[in-house]
Amino acid sequence: MREIVFDTETTGLSAQRGDRLVEIGCVELFNRVETGQVFHAYFNPERAMPSEAQAIHGLSDTFLSDKPLFSDTVEALLDFIGDTPLIAHNAQFDFSFLNHELGQCGRAIILPDRMIDTLAMARAKHPGAKHSLDALCTRYGIDRSHRILHGALLDAQLLAQLYVELTGGRQIGLSLAAETPLPSAGSQLESSRVLAMGRPARAPRPHAASPEELARHAAFISRLKDPLWGQGSAIG
Repeated sequence: MREIVFDTETTGLSAQRGDRLVEIGCVELFNRVETGQVFHAYFNPERAMPSEAQAIHGLSDTFLSDKPLFSDTVEALLDFIGDTPLIAHNAQFDFSFLNHELGQCGRAIILPDRMIDTLAMARAKHPGAKHSLDALCTRYGIDRSHRILHGALLDAQLLAQLYVELTGGRQIGLSLAAETPLPSAGSQLESSRVLAMGRPARAPRPHAASPEELARHAAFISRLKDPLWGQGSAIG
């Protein structure tokens, strides 16, 4: 199954109050494995960058001034994400900005049924713990040493690893569904087939005691006083 993990950076916290999307990073997964296909873009927000937001992601007015508008890149973005499920951390935030930008350029919004929120997953799995991306990377041993500032593509790549951990760990791709089904009761042929799956036959190992071991055992027994089996023999 194809899925897209994504993250955004913005000028602030509320698209409804005029904040804009300035960066998006998307990572493609197929059956919970990264394919290496990504989508990454910066956008000119057509407004000044507040210092509080710049301190988080480091994207300045100067850096963004020559970047394309969201409307200039929307076709490539929509082609990349297609109709797949979209995974984000605190997904309502990212969806609100993405849908606001889509609405601004006359495109259909992305419906909530495509949304997978790793924050909600983490809260359900680890109640009472810290659920930030940094805290969860630490919990699952995901290397984030290169994360100095927030960045949409970097955070999406970290989140892709976290999503795999939250949905079963790194071995989730090892499917057992295609194994030969268990044999029906009483079927000797099928039982033999199951026992033989991937296991070469080998001769049984000897387990009988050697004459020397038997002699040592007899000598040890002869030194026991009133053994229980001797008492039983007397009673019988």
